[in-house]
Amino acid sequence: MLGGLNHLTLTVSDIGRSIDFYGRLLGLRLEASWDAGAYLSLGDLWLCLSLDRLAQGEPAAGYTHYAFGIAQEDFAAFCARLRADGVREWKQNRSEGDSFYFLDPDGHQLEAHVGSLASRLAQCRARPYAGMRFHD
Repeated sequence: MLGGLNHLTLTVSDIGRSIDFYGRLLGLRLEASWDAGAYLSLGDLWLCLSLDRLAQGEPAAGYTHYAFGIAQEDFAAFCARLRADGVREWKQNRSEGDSFYFLDPDGHQLEAHVGSLASRLAQCRARPYAGMRFHD
């Protein structure tokens, strides 16, 4: 049912420093940035940087998670199967595209997401985050 890795979301303590690291040093393309985050891309990989306002220079796991892509037609059955097996959810979806946020047996935060960076950016153009800028 899962179609591959969809995106990575990393909790960071300094958005500007992280954009510089992933963009300038690692060569990811900056797609959009806002007060509390940024979207970058590398081929089909989508990287979301999310500001952890509580972090004080230390790595933080708060919103760091790994997302797998899934087709819309498979989403409901996938979620039902995991819920029936007692898989724990760690967050409710509040963003574009259907998402199911769940924990693996060791507590790693995972997500099954319907959508792409292109669909997320289109949604953000319609309703931008605070301070959002697009880097076309």
